Amino acid sequence: MIDDARRAFRDLHESGTFVLPNPWDVGSALLLEQLGFRALATTSSGFAATLGRGDQKVTRDELVAHVAALTAAVKVPVNVDAERGYASDPEGVARTVELLAEAGASGVSIEDYDPDAAAILPVEAAAERIAAAAAVCDRHGVVLTGRAENHLYGAGDLDDTIARLTAYRDAGATCVYAPGLTDVGEIARVVAETGAPVNVLAMRHGPSVADLAGAGVRRVSTGGALAWAAYGALVRAAEELRDAGTSTYLDGAVSGKLRAAAFG
Repeated sequence: MIDDARRAFRDLHESGTFVLPNPWDVGSALLLEQLGFRALATTSSGFAATLGRGDQKVTRDELVAHVAALTAAVKVPVNVDAERGYASDPEGVARTVELLAEAGASGVSIEDYDPDAAAILPVEAAAERIAAAAAVCDRHGVVLTGRAENHLYGAGDLDDTIARLTAYRDAGATCVYAPGLTDVGEIARVVAETGAPVNVLAMRHGPSVADLAGAGVRRVSTGGALAWAAYGALVRAAEELRDAGTSTYLDGAVSGKLRAAAFG
């Protein structure tokens, strides 16, 4: 049975462009929900940082517990960055997606980078993993995103990216995503040639949301950027306190009104 959050998330992928910010804990998720975002997504690097670890150093059990906490706290849909599925084979990927669906995920992203081998998977092997995830997602009404990571690791060109994303679409992915693309023309080509809803990662020197909407992008996510911006604000505040002994950093603090609305 598809619940309201999953139905709403699927509907968001039908038309238009929406921003999918990535909270890193329950507090940041509640604040983003209060600010009016219609859906949220986890961030692997941001969540890992809350545990004092680097990206790709979180266990599947830790991620499932994190997702359960987020989905229990907010009413909007939550998409999950499931990295490569926390498994070495398609059956294991399917089990991971099942656990995330049970934890309340409305969407799941599976990528084609293998951190153990420090390499991008062959497209056929990656597509098999997407197909296994798709079977579970279809049963639960969860949106599946297939990710091509080659632009983040300097492997392959745009033609390879499009071929991969098309293969993941054909294997059952609802949405496709190639983090690291910043050229609007290339992004428009991905949109046109894959024929699927496309997610783009917002980047400091990348296109604006309006530019991406003009290229036909369906959703724009932030990855770990919001988490690192927040940690950056913490570091600047702590340095001021340590070096100057002042607290002007409080000028940028979340208002009491927003805190009360988000946290009660």
